[in-house]
Amino acid sequence: MPRSSILRLLRDSNAYMHCADNLAFMRPLKNESMQLVVTSPPYNIGKSYEARSSLDSYVNTQAQVISECVRLLHPRGSLCWQVGNHVFKGEIVPLDIILYPIFREHGLKLRNRIVWHFEHGLHCSKRLSGRYETIMWFTKSDDYIFNLDAIRVPSKYPGKKYFKGPKAGQLSCNPLGKNPGDVWIIPNVKNNHVEKTIHPCQFPVELVERLVLALTEPGACVLDPYMGVGSSVVAAAKHGRIGYGSDVVQDYVDVAWERVHALKAGTLQTRPMNKPVYDPKKPYGGHKEQKRMEKALVLPFARPARRS
Repeated sequence: MPRSSILRLLRDSNAYMHCADNLAFMRPLKNESMQLVVTSPPYNIGKSYEARSSLDSYVNTQAQVISECVRLLHPRGSLCWQVGNHVFKGEIVPLDIILYPIFREHGLKLRNRIVWHFEHGLHCSKRLSGRYETIMWFTKSDDYIFNLDAIRVPSKYPGKKYFKGPKAGQLSCNPLGKNPGDVWIIPNVKNNHVEKTIHPCQFPVELVERLVLALTEPGACVLDPYMGVGSSVVAAAKHGRIGYGSDVVQDYVDVAWERVHALKAGTLQTRPMNKPVYDPKKPYGGHKEQKRMEKALVLPFARPARRS
């Protein structure tokens, strides 16, 4: 079906997405209505979806968007800003360091600087190839939502027990798994990724899912002011939250709606959470099933909890 024939819905029970400037999209939204703001803004490096500007101009634009996001953030909510490096004439500028003072000016508190590590990307010849980006996780107050049990990962020694003392013989680890830590190894979306669309720098759904589950409650609202093809909205809807997002590229918004509709139909393929990274040295790459029969997990569509 050609995209020109797609019915571009303006709202849905689990998704509100528009082709619009993010400030114009956010200004009508209610104060403190978002439990999570999660996004990956452009890095000002000349990608097809951004106009390159001076670094000062870029930071000023980011400051306006951040200010509006803070207005929308719930008192117990979290703001997660995922960035890499701005590159100019071979010199890198770490955007998390540049942007951090803006968040502090709003009184936000940095809880973690999460390192997202991936294996694939551009190969550099005059410096080491970049293989990580960072997620700055801020909260508005000291009373914030954090559901650790929802994102635990398998323990390295799941059956380990206390050797002596009053707890001898009892499990010395949490039976639900361990804290995932602040270094997350999640494949980025390249051409052979099951989630790949037309966007050149696409968010993996798995990355956002972990943040959605840890930092929001069922039925909560999640905002992505630079939504691209809607990975954050998909992650929110997949787990019974309500996703909000905007982008200035109509083709990206069309793809975002296609993905949300496919999620509801049970046909959307996403990389399962906590799936081991493919290792060519292991049988089937370290995955239990054969690669040729491997299918991404499709969860039943979760509706948000009713609001009182």
